[in-house]
Amino acid sequence: MSDYDPPQDPLVILHHDHELLVLDKPAGLLSVPGKGEHLADCLIARAQARFPSALLVHRLDRDTSGVIVFAMTPNAQRHLGLQFEKRATKKFYVARVAGRLEPRGGEVDAPIRVDWPNRPLQMIAEDGRPAQTGWRVQRYDEGETRVRLMPKTGRSHQLRLHMKHIGHPILGDPLYYPESTATYPRLMLHSEELRLRHPDGGAQMVFRSKAPF
Repeated sequence: MSDYDPPQDPLVILHHDHELLVLDKPAGLLSVPGKGEHLADCLIARAQARFPSALLVHRLDRDTSGVIVFAMTPNAQRHLGLQFEKRATKKFYVARVAGRLEPRGGEVDAPIRVDWPNRPLQMIAEDGRPAQTGWRVQRYDEGETRVRLMPKTGRSHQLRLHMKHIGHPILGDPLYYPESTATYPRLMLHSEELRLRHPDGGAQMVFRSKAPF
């Protein structure tokens, strides 16, 4: 992370009201600060500079782009936190993975835990926490597959690990498929859609961001 050089694009606001702030996070920007002053620049700090009451609900990996929600009140933070905890939210990602992923749909069920000697890497392990990811192929391109990923759980690096686990790592992944980064300038993983209930009244909300790749 010593080479941390986040993009300086202005905030992209997908939705804002008295309880919710939904942003389109750029790839290369931390969701929350890392350890050390050089890792202080992050999405929540930028959000709070403009919306001082914004509170963390969930996070995206530094290298992942797309839809992320913040709470505007402590009540909304609790409400949204419970939705994520109880898996009441629905998350959809788009990714470009190596090779021809077959069949056209399926699910990975493989537990994940920290790879302690190699932190922050994670690993598939029988003693890990349960993790499930559904997939649906969108199209095949030369040497790669564009796929929609539907995580049922929210483990750290889950999508990246699960795709590698079934032999189709996400292209441009500096942690789990570094040999592809010379060809792909960023991690080809984007949070495309998030569905949740509004903390005030419970209406179903859908937020989308088109993948930039």
